Amino acid sequence: MTQDYRKDPEAVSRLTPQQYAVTQEAATEPAFRNRFWDNHDEGLYVDIVSGEPLFASVNKYDSRSGWPSFTVPVEPGNIVEKVDRTYGMVRTEVRSAHGDSHLGHLFDDGPADAGGLRYCINSAALRFVPLAELDEAGYGQYRTIFDK
Repeated sequence: MTQDYRKDPEAVSRLTPQQYAVTQEAATEPAFRNRFWDNHDEGLYVDIVSGEPLFASVNKYDSRSGWPSFTVPVEPGNIVEKVDRTYGMVRTEVRSAHGDSHLGHLFDDGPADAGGLRYCINSAALRFVPLAELDEAGYGQYRTIFDK
């Protein structure tokens, strides 16, 4: 089953002020005061605007940054990287490919044994789909990621 992910204007209209600021205006939520930085449940993280699959809990780790951090996306084609020159720095911004949501940034200080990348993502840009709900939410094809 191929899903047609796209920016959903209705989903945008339902965003909280913080979710809107993060996804639509490239804001950053506070470290350690966001929904998923310390989430240890198994499941899939999807774009809150488009629903496109982005990251899996099996690739999440504690970077001690205060934001959810992942070593790799579940669907690399759902991630777009852009040069970000804001605040006098040069960073790599991470956006969702279909929803065009600002997700966070990509850094090269991740775990060496996992490729060295750290996708530092704002919780406000994500919706979490628990493992037990993957099928009913339409993400059943990702269940094998969690097979141990």
